Amino acid sequence: MNASAQTNTTPSTPAYAQPRLQNPQASPGAWAAMMALQQAVNRSDFDAPLLELVKLRASQINRCAYCIDLHVRTALARGERAERLHLLDAWEDVSIYSTRERAALRWTEALTRLSDGPVSDEVYAAARAEFSEAELLDLTLAIVTINGWNRFNVGFRVPPEATEYFKVSKSLANASTPAANGRPVASHPAGVEAPAPGSASRS
Repeated sequence: MNASAQTNTTPSTPAYAQPRLQNPQASPGAWAAMMALQQAVNRSDFDAPLLELVKLRASQINRCAYCIDLHVRTALARGERAERLHLLDAWEDVSIYSTRERAALRWTEALTRLSDGPVSDEVYAAARAEFSEAELLDLTLAIVTINGWNRFNVGFRVPPEATEYFKVSKSLANASTPAANGRPVASHPAGVEAPAPGSASRS
C-alpha cells in the first residue's frame, strides 16, 4: 500500500473489554443485599487463607477476570505461596494442598458446577470429615457469595483493577479491610468484587 494512502487509526477496544454497567448506583438495594451476604461471610471464623483459595477457585471456574486478579493479589498479601496459586487450577494433580483444603476445593467445585450434576454423597462425606456442620455452612455461604460476585462482574464485564468502575455508596462499605504483612489487603467495590475509592472491606 502506498504510504500516502495510509491513515493513522486508533485500534478499537475489544468488545470483551467494554464494561456494560452505565450506572452502578441504579439499584442500591442490589448492593445492599449482596453486602449483607458478604458481611456475614466476613463475620465468620472460617479459615481466611482457605477462603481465599475457595474464592479464587470459584472465580477461575466462572472466568471472572476481576475476581481472579483480586484474589491472587489478596492471597499473596496475606502470605500465600505463589506456587499454590499458580497450581490451583490443577489442585487434584499435585500434593501441595492439605486434605482439608482439598475437601473445601472439591465442595467449592461441586456447588459452582451444579449444572454438571448433583453434589455426590462422596463429596459431601469428604467435606463433613474435615468440617463441622457450622463450618460447612459458613464455607457454603462463602461459595454462594463469591459466585454471586462472579456473576455481577462477568455479566457487566468489570475489568481487573476496576477501581473507578463501581462508585457505590460508602454507606454500603462499612467493614474495614485488615492489613496483611504491613500491607492493606485488596478489597471489592463497596466491599464486593471491585474496590470503590475511599472505601474498603473484607471479601
